[in-house]
Amino acid sequence: MLRSLLVANRGEIARRIIRTARRLQIRTIAVYSEADAALPFVVEADEAVLIGPASPAQSYRNTEAILAAAKATGAEAIHPGYGFLSENAAFASAVEENGLIWVGPGPDAITAMGDKINARNLMAAAGVPVAPGTTDPARTADEALEAASGIGFPVMVKAAAGGGGMGMAVANDADGLRAEYDKVRGFAERMFGDGSVLIERYFPRVRHIEVQILGLADGRVIALGERECSVQRRNQKLAEETPSPALTPAQRADLLAAAVRAGEAVGYRNAGTVECLFDPAGGEFFFLEMNTRLQVEHPVTEAVFGVDLVEEQLRIASGLEPAFDPAALTVTGHAIELRVNAEDPKRFLPGPGAITTWVEPSGDGVRVDAGYAAGTTVTPNYDSLMAKLIVHGADRADALAKLRAAVAGFEVVGPKVNLPFFAELLDNAEFTSGDYDTGIVGRMREPKKG
Repeated sequence: MLRSLLVANRGEIARRIIRTARRLQIRTIAVYSEADAALPFVVEADEAVLIGPASPAQSYRNTEAILAAAKATGAEAIHPGYGFLSENAAFASAVEENGLIWVGPGPDAITAMGDKINARNLMAAAGVPVAPGTTDPARTADEALEAASGIGFPVMVKAAAGGGGMGMAVANDADGLRAEYDKVRGFAERMFGDGSVLIERYFPRVRHIEVQILGLADGRVIALGERECSVQRRNQKLAEETPSPALTPAQRADLLAAAVRAGEAVGYRNAGTVECLFDPAGGEFFFLEMNTRLQVEHPVTEAVFGVDLVEEQLRIASGLEPAFDPAALTVTGHAIELRVNAEDPKRFLPGPGAITTWVEPSGDGVRVDAGYAAGTTVTPNYDSLMAKLIVHGADRADALAKLRAAVAGFEVVGPKVNLPFFAELLDNAEFTSGDYDTGIVGRMREPKKG
């Protein structure tokens, strides 16, 4: 097992990684920006290194500063968490070139899956279902229109290098496509340095379901169930659960098998997630993208399988066998996660601020992964995620009951917080029935008639 680990991230995921590393007696090194000096993860690491000012470009995306910190502290490996540099193939290569161990998939896999068009084509060749769409970038609005005419409106206009729900728009007709194409292309050039755009069939009523995979040290790729991720605002997830209420056993088996084929197609190692769209009407699923890192929502998988995914990442990076028997994996109960964000619960606009009160819920089957505490401040420099509230119940009804009590017992004063939205969601008949899709939040926010 590794002896020392630098965590190239912040907030709740840095604390999460540090917690497992401490249990495994691995020395941990945190890196932090000036804005994060008072956050819990800085204190909880065995050693902490200031790497720059608040701006992510000058701190958490500053590869030179992170590598220098690793060298100065004698770190053996780097865990990137999620976001920031976690899916940056150049950084992964630089880590390995500096004689360090990268806790994640190899640079080749990151590169292969980082471009959505290339990923679609690879998956199609591997026999993984993909939605109708372009196999090459649409270089102009006219090319986009030509593609859409073959696919049929409505279509999704997507940045090929995008991720995290960014760089996506729906076009319902030719005029809308021209407008959205220019917007997405411009956004992609600014945000990702790559203006490539793909056109894909858009499903008005669809569910977003993903599969957790692990590429083991011995070369095997296995699947640890699926996660339902259809509660979203602006194509970004707010709540996740497992098992998905939407799938039949046969559909689940097909989905997991396809995800394993996806991992095998790129020689995948370490933790990754194969994201798919599921059309409930037709009972079909289509490959969306692969996230070559640990997901925000990994705790629900841990809850139902009894597996520590961060430990498994560290074991794979160390060349060790898994701590569990892959042939004996079984799902126990039901788990749901809510992303507690510093944002307005109505319009979901960021609402940073100083935290004066922070009271976490507790109890049987309740877990909170938090990046903040009372006396700390949510700044506008980073993502609005403050904590993840996870519950594990005997079944979905039990999990929902526990979650209602946990939401009621979670108190945050200072910044804006979306907990009132979750109380509303947990009282929503569509969600509680399990028969919902990615449009649920929009429908909840529609003006009430009469």
